[in-house]
Amino acid sequence: MRTEPCIRRKKKLKQQNTIKMSMKIRDILAVGLRGVTPEGGWSEDILEEDCIHTLVAVHTDEGLTGFGSVYTNDALVRAALGVLEPLYRGENALEPERVSEKLRQSMFWMGRGGSIEHTISGIDIALWDILGKATGQPVGRLLGGRYRERVMPYASLLMEEPGRLAEHLLYLKAQGFRAFKMGWGPFGRESHALDEAIVRAARDAIGPDDLLTVDAGGSDAFWPNGYKWALRTSYMLADYDVAWFEEPLKPDALRDYVMLRQASPVHISGGEVLTRRQSFQPWLEAGAFDIVQPDVTKVGGISESRRIAWMAQDHGVRMIPHGWNTAVGLATDLQLASAFPETDLVEYLTGSPYVDALSVGGWRLDADGMLAIPDAPGLGVTLDMDAVAKYTGGEVWS
Repeated sequence: MRTEPCIRRKKKLKQQNTIKMSMKIRDILAVGLRGVTPEGGWSEDILEEDCIHTLVAVHTDEGLTGFGSVYTNDALVRAALGVLEPLYRGENALEPERVSEKLRQSMFWMGRGGSIEHTISGIDIALWDILGKATGQPVGRLLGGRYRERVMPYASLLMEEPGRLAEHLLYLKAQGFRAFKMGWGPFGRESHALDEAIVRAARDAIGPDDLLTVDAGGSDAFWPNGYKWALRTSYMLADYDVAWFEEPLKPDALRDYVMLRQASPVHISGGEVLTRRQSFQPWLEAGAFDIVQPDVTKVGGISESRRIAWMAQDHGVRMIPHGWNTAVGLATDLQLASAFPETDLVEYLTGSPYVDALSVGGWRLDADGMLAIPDAPGLGVTLDMDAVAKYTGGEVWS
């Protein structure tokens, strides 16, 4: 008499597992964020309609939705989705790495990297979000386990003249930040004396104990400086205990990066413009970086970021993700930081409503200047749809 209920329970569990195993991608929609895009140093002439961040939503036939973020204009993302649609529609939403690799392998004729890969990044992030929600686990645990429950964010801001920069840093320090990255602006573009004045003002403002890093922005259009400038500047930065020198050279100057890393007294970082794990391989094998900085919203998503992190680990290089993105991108970086032992920092784009306002409850630093890594299923972030609508001109996902 006890056998029949047991059989019914097993049958019910089997049916539930079958439903989860057959969750299919029904549709993928994209919305662009506009109106309050943070100043980033790029030319206004090419910043089409003030949109550089796009959110994607992957809808499934079981009603479960995952969210991703793409560091690309929404027109490009929608065009890429149109190309990719025959490949992803009806695919198993619970197999992010396989589905993303299918999309990537099928797109060689459209160019390996670029807007197609950026869009795959958002899809991949959203599929990991779905997998986490379906299994009731945070993404970091699905990646193999959580090494930490919180991580230090470094406040990311543009350089200004020394007085204004010091005021900005003091404001951020009062908000609880204990690590800072300043970049672009006039640095490397006017004079060595101004460069040093900026760094000196920053170190004086935050004090001797807080972490300070410098991003030259060598991926800027027509970056004027080369190896000798970067080497001289690295010695100046060492005098102010700068933790790393980011993008000091043009993004394709592999040989110069290798020489600079060998000669520089401070750590050299870069890689944010690269996409696909194969693009990172020659840089890591040549010893170009002390710290590699893939951007999960461009590089191919969580799946590619994980492979790059493994590769970096094998070459004695730290992986600290580039994070000039959105609340979804930050949540993704937090999950990645939980899954790799040496990823003990994440970038926090300061002053951006796309980071601060899009998630329900926002983000809070603890007394040590750390961010808790969400342990809720998936990415662990809940989007505020009213805020999404505000920054998309009323456009939301159905």
